[in-house]
Amino acid sequence: MAQTAETKHGNNPGIGILQQMFGDRASTSAAVRDQHGHGEGWFPGAPPDLVIFAQTTEEVSEIAKVCSEHKIPMIPFGAGTSLEGHLAALEGGVSIDVSQMKAVLEVNNEDLDCRVQAGVTRKQLNEYLRDTGLFFPIDPGADASLGGMASTRASGTNAVRYGTMRENVLGLTVVMADGRIIKTGGRARKSAAGYDLTRIFVGAEGTLGIITEVQLRLYGIPESVTSAVCQYPDLESAVNTVILTIQSGIPVARIELLDEVQMAACIDYSKLEGFERKVTLFFEFHGSEASTAEQAGQVQALSDEFGGSAFRWTSQAEERTKLWEARHNAFYAACAAAPGKKGMATDACVPISKLADCILDTKRDIEDSGIYAPIVGHVGDGNYHLCLMFDPNDADELKRAKGMVERLNQRAIAYGGTCTGEHGIGYGKKHFLTAEHGDAVAVMRQLKQAFDPDNLMNPGKILSA
Repeated sequence: MAQTAETKHGNNPGIGILQQMFGDRASTSAAVRDQHGHGEGWFPGAPPDLVIFAQTTEEVSEIAKVCSEHKIPMIPFGAGTSLEGHLAALEGGVSIDVSQMKAVLEVNNEDLDCRVQAGVTRKQLNEYLRDTGLFFPIDPGADASLGGMASTRASGTNAVRYGTMRENVLGLTVVMADGRIIKTGGRARKSAAGYDLTRIFVGAEGTLGIITEVQLRLYGIPESVTSAVCQYPDLESAVNTVILTIQSGIPVARIELLDEVQMAACIDYSKLEGFERKVTLFFEFHGSEASTAEQAGQVQALSDEFGGSAFRWTSQAEERTKLWEARHNAFYAACAAAPGKKGMATDACVPISKLADCILDTKRDIEDSGIYAPIVGHVGDGNYHLCLMFDPNDADELKRAKGMVERLNQRAIAYGGTCTGEHGIGYGKKHFLTAEHGDAVAVMRQLKQAFDPDNLMNPGKILSA
């Protein structure tokens, strides 16, 4: 939780100008500032000097012009679900809250795309699309804002089939540090015209500009959706099932791993019946009724080779919803299993062929550390997560948890992977970025300088300017 501090720019005349411009949509309330100074991660927050609730791209532009003139930092804020310290106002400044920018601006059914304001959440968009036969598949678990999902290059459970935000953002409207409004990309499915600015802003975490509108790729709702659950004697058997499934080219939509610790927590928290406290894979298949049945049968055959048991699959919406709600509530299940402790969530991603070695090394590290740390992951694309439960008042336990995060990320990089598959860098993983990309970070720094010469856009995140 952020701690309210004296404002860093309280005497800056720009703050007063913005308060006059936005009236009751500009707040210096301690509670509002605290709320906007942190996300859902464990990192200490830092409150901004002012929070403004913007409603249009033009309003964000006006805010940026004043901030640019008066050298006030800007931190974009959507749903507040980020995990790596993205929202902390490390240099003070203005938090630009786009949660009131919730308009679905256009849906083009024939071309399978739409345009939304940045504050629209993924659940809101899919509810809007419900009667069109279309849906947006990127599902990071939290009901995040689509502007924030683009900014952090989010992915989630469906990424193995549908990709990440990188593949599904067709274009953006972005407010630059000096208030200019630019549009990147477009509705065409491919273009060879100029630099691909869309991909530069997707994943930039608000450090290069503020995303205010997003053009997204949509998909037809599958005729049939089938979910399956299978349990395994050990982690290696489950992960090898995943690897062989992907290498066999079975077009699975989701493959989620829960180790025996996480499955036990989910059984207790989500009241799952009929399952053992064992390593478990959740699968989902999309397609026609015949194809999903065929896919489930193929995966069951592979699973049998690795000692999988209790392979159960269903196309009933109610049963599928209960299973995936249990998966999405894994973090809360871990918290319930370790009362009085705080969750330190982290992720890494490796090539699929290295997944078994990396997860098994991580499991041994957890056992050696004595930390309660369930493993869960979108393992169909090599991405897995730890939720390390630690006592914030126990300095030794905090040190051991931080050490495990350090080793997890260095291990992933050593295996040819990345320090984050979807959480992003924020200020929590800056040194891992350097370890992963080396001299390329200097080029990123040059790009930051060109886009934001005064270092006003979410300063202190991703890299040091």
